[in-house]
Amino acid sequence: MGLSKQKQKYIQSLHNKKYRNQYGVFLVEGQKSIHELLNSDFEIDEAFLTAEASESLGLKLNVTICKADEISKVSSFRSNSFGVLVVKMKENIPPDLNVKGWILVLDQINDPGNLGTIIRTADWYGVKHIVCSENTVEFYNPKVISSTMGSFSRITPYYADISSFLEQCSLPVYGAYLNGENVHRHQFPESGVLVIGSESHGIDRQLESLITRKITIPSFGKAESLNAGVATAILLDNISRG
Repeated sequence: MGLSKQKQKYIQSLHNKKYRNQYGVFLVEGQKSIHELLNSDFEIDEAFLTAEASESLGLKLNVTICKADEISKVSSFRSNSFGVLVVKMKENIPPDLNVKGWILVLDQINDPGNLGTIIRTADWYGVKHIVCSENTVEFYNPKVISSTMGSFSRITPYYADISSFLEQCSLPVYGAYLNGENVHRHQFPESGVLVIGSESHGIDRQLESLITRKITIPSFGKAESLNAGVATAILLDNISRG
């Protein structure tokens, strides 16, 4: 069967945000991420797999059998000799604030690796929804998707104006700051919103009036700040303890 030049060009175009948005699809690459996606509610548009991968997955619809070198040519990482899926993006719908649990809000997270770590961490702690500011890196960026190690498949993103979202939110809103209450001494409710800002700028000042409580990870050394992914993990761990 093989990969036609037209399909090769199409897949390669999806490494660009402009074309992902135009077609409403994104790429899932590599064995781990593909296996995780198959157990999710994401809808596969097309699959480009090696014969061995196709046989192991048992996919029947819209599968193009490719050689391993054809897969690696269109993939973000050269070590991918398994396959590439073209997957439909989810609708940009706000989370249900009446459902029990925590919602993560990200303000100005610009690094794909950072966002990937945060998504993976959120999945570990059972967070299902992440609300992102419009200037946060794209959830469907290939680097983000690959760095989540499949966790993206269990998280629903929502991109919106953070101020508007928080104004409509009836849940308690906690913000990560350098001058807040010691997170280790606070008792958290079973539902709420956690706002994380960028490592360089923190949470936008315009959001400060919408934060119910400021919380802080106490420092015992001389480092100026924590990576946003690391900070998210520490805060979610404390929240999970109640």
